[in-house]
Amino acid sequence: MEILLSWLVMSIAVWLTAVLLPGFEVRGFGGAVIVAAVFGLLNWLLGWLLFVVIGLGTLGLGFLMAFLTRWLVMALLLKLTDALLDSLEIRSLGMAFLGAAVMSLLGTAGQWAVHLIM
Repeated sequence: MEILLSWLVMSIAVWLTAVLLPGFEVRGFGGAVIVAAVFGLLNWLLGWLLFVVIGLGTLGLGFLMAFLTRWLVMALLLKLTDALLDSLEIRSLGMAFLGAAVMSLLGTAGQWAVHLIM
């Protein structure tokens, strides 16, 4: 049940990000659900690997600045999700960074609200 709620929260975060940012487009709420699923799967499969590679590639600096490294990983995974799906269009890498920040903020707020209710 918890994973379904997390998926719903991320779907809403993706959809709201598309509403708020002009260069970040999702084809409907159904598209946002698919984007959230693919993005979550990519993050689970590749997110940790990218984080470690960037951390080691920066001689440990990436580990010290974990927030920035995770933000970079999230933006790269959003662009990869964009390349894989027709239901998501991100116009630039800068928009992917902005989208990653907005999605993170909305997703965190949504998860917090869900935990408060339950």
